[in-house]
Amino acid sequence: MSASVEQLNDVPQRSLGDRIFYPLNDEGFPKVPKLFIIIGAISAGLFFGGYRWYQQIYSFKYGLDYFEPEFQTYWMNLMWAQLGLIGLIGVVGIYYVWSSRERAMEKITPQRELGSYYLIFSVFILAAILRMLSLGVFAESDAAWHQVTIRDTDFTPTHIGLFYMILPLEAAGLIMAFIWVHTRLPDFQGRVSLPLAIVVSAPLLIMPNLGFNEWGHTFFYAEELFAAPIHWGFVVLGWASFALAGFIIQCISRVVILTKVVSQQDEEQPLAEAA
Repeated sequence: MSASVEQLNDVPQRSLGDRIFYPLNDEGFPKVPKLFIIIGAISAGLFFGGYRWYQQIYSFKYGLDYFEPEFQTYWMNLMWAQLGLIGLIGVVGIYYVWSSRERAMEKITPQRELGSYYLIFSVFILAAILRMLSLGVFAESDAAWHQVTIRDTDFTPTHIGLFYMILPLEAAGLIMAFIWVHTRLPDFQGRVSLPLAIVVSAPLLIMPNLGFNEWGHTFFYAEELFAAPIHWGFVVLGWASFALAGFIIQCISRVVILTKVVSQQDEEQPLAEAA
């Protein structure tokens, strides 16, 4: 192994964050951050599992009547707390991602850029897990809840988890991801990824329909089937998500080029050292 590669993999030379998010193999070639995926998946499972447990325990005890004091204690306090926390995370996160942006894109090595794309692919895996949890657990439980209980107001235990926790959290995360991509990757410098912009707009575009849905259900529309006309606007979230395929193609196109460049550099390095 060459001295430069040893320095690259030396513990004091690489921070813990680099080792988690941008791991390297023995030859100094970027690899998929599996540890990041494992930590993220376990953390998401624990968080969503704990939240779902809270809903299971306290929904039927204190979540049936908005006007009861217990509802305010167990559910409205939770809603305001999570909205405040998500808002704080969004503001601090967006500021950090922007303020720590790469100001000299030309200094980013092909190895580091390739590692960034591996990190993006890992985020895709975690996003798929989160979407499965949000739709397969929280959305289904929301539909079941409204079909077996009487809706009184916009605020229900399942809506507080789905509409006032998952959607705002998704919006904040996507905005931070959008800024990160355009301030860390040279291929997106000076231009905007339209497919990614469409994906980021998805949770924001359904918010008007969310307000219409809640207003309609509260005052004049009792049907809770997913196929009800008042729910048709929610398909915007799914349709916008299809644009992710376009962003993946943009990433793969760049990864093909970077893989060739990095492989060529690894082949030329021993020859240069021998000379």
